[in-house]
Amino acid sequence: MVVFLLTACGASVSAGPDAVVAGFYPLAFAAEEVAPGVPVENLTPPGAEPHDLELSPIDAASVRDARLVLLLGQGFQPQLEDAAGEGDNVLHLLDTAGLDLLPNGDPHVWLDPVRYAKIVERIGEALDAEQAASRLVARLQELDADYHEGLATCERHEIVTSHEAFAYLAQGYGLEQIPITGLSPEAEPQPADLARVVDLVDERGVTTIYYETLVSPRIAETVARETGAETAVLDPIEGLTPAEIANGEDYFTRMRANLRALEEGLGCH
Repeated sequence: MVVFLLTACGASVSAGPDAVVAGFYPLAFAAEEVAPGVPVENLTPPGAEPHDLELSPIDAASVRDARLVLLLGQGFQPQLEDAAGEGDNVLHLLDTAGLDLLPNGDPHVWLDPVRYAKIVERIGEALDAEQAASRLVARLQELDADYHEGLATCERHEIVTSHEAFAYLAQGYGLEQIPITGLSPEAEPQPADLARVVDLVDERGVTTIYYETLVSPRIAETVARETGAETAVLDPIEGLTPAEIANGEDYFTRMRANLRALEEGLGCH
């Protein structure tokens, strides 16, 4: 539930002192699930890359006045992190949730249900909602078990992705990520990068090149065209539109769609 408070003349104002302000969808979803009676504002608009978030003056006021500000931290949303600072109401989850972080700087920890469960537990503690958080953790444990079962017996284990966003997912389930570009979704691959990936696709017998929902499929389609592979979506789950949420989409439906895409692309039985 994203809450917008209105003035008498219809202009948006700060979310208010009882609200939780979240940097982007996975954090907002966790807060909504563990504390359904608390208003939650997701600062990243639908269809926008959370890395590129720019705060409006109203957003800045929401951050200043909120009961709790949920950030991933470590430079994932630099303008928001600068505005939030280090106050008692600010939770930097990469630093405080007890996560085992990879050295490559990939921030997409929520794509591993086990690590995401630790984020949920930390948010539950901050909102005095540990019991509700434990129920959400149980659902994440079930999701993790489904991934282990679905990816246990596959013909291939290489996931070729348009950018390097799936290291935690790959590590959790014995997969090898082969990114065409690095951590930045806006980066353009060099000819040598494309040639390297094309060679690996041919060498390993890869049949599917994955691209993301908020990024142009052009790079993935180029590699697919060069190798005869197909393309498919692997969603980093950084944001959902109101229409998608109204249709029942959420973190779990998207993660299960990702699992189906991986099972098909990797030839899992």
